[in-house]
Amino acid sequence: MKIGLQLYTLRDETAKDFKGVLRQVAAMGYEGVEFAGYGDVPAEEMRDLLQELRLEAFGSHVSLVNLETKLEEEIAYLKTIGATYVVCPWIPADQVAEGESFWRGLIDKFNGIGERLRQEGLQFAYHNHDFEFASKIDGEFVFDAMYTKVPADLLKVEMDMGWVQYSGQDPLAYIAKYAGRLPLLHLKDFRKGKPGEQIDTVELGRGDLPLNDIIAAGNQANVEWLIVEQDRCENPPLEAVQTSIEWLKANGHKA
Repeated sequence: MKIGLQLYTLRDETAKDFKGVLRQVAAMGYEGVEFAGYGDVPAEEMRDLLQELRLEAFGSHVSLVNLETKLEEEIAYLKTIGATYVVCPWIPADQVAEGESFWRGLIDKFNGIGERLRQEGLQFAYHNHDFEFASKIDGEFVFDAMYTKVPADLLKVEMDMGWVQYSGQDPLAYIAKYAGRLPLLHLKDFRKGKPGEQIDTVELGRGDLPLNDIIAAGNQANVEWLIVEQDRCENPPLEAVQTSIEWLKANGHKA
């Protein structure tokens, strides 16, 4: 498994100096990055910098709005930089609140988006939070219904382990359930708080997730990328992602 970084963790830093941040990420030993915006850097320029740094642009988080209204632009950019995975990262709360009718309509849209991306040699995936485990469609959590109703060749799983455990689900069981359809695994460690408290994300190894067990399960499930992500950082974000990759190296998960 390769070690990547979701650049959303460094969103404040990339807003100031996108290229400089990529240089620092490469120097830390990350093998690839997952984008969450491109900092207005032209695609050819981004491609050349990534090649210089030997960083793989394995994927990108693309908002639902852009998936619906700017899909062709996203396809062109991602093909230029050599990406593989196009990931829907988040559903706005007001849409989630619409309930089952919204989810059924979204799943239909996902079939179309997945097919269009497949035609271009790209792969669609979905990144979960906790709300996909808060309601059901046809007796399944929304999380599971999504993958039941969209064929595996049109929608892969990007499983965020912090949110799975925060939702009260068994992360190891969920990894095993989606073995073979789970190329992307987000490692998001967090400290448990009181019920209902906001998730408190921390550097890898400083929270409550059984990370070594999760990584071993991911290996068994043919995960391609272990992806470091921290929603909020108590310490400076660049320091936090350095701490996380050092934990991975120290525990035998070397890039």
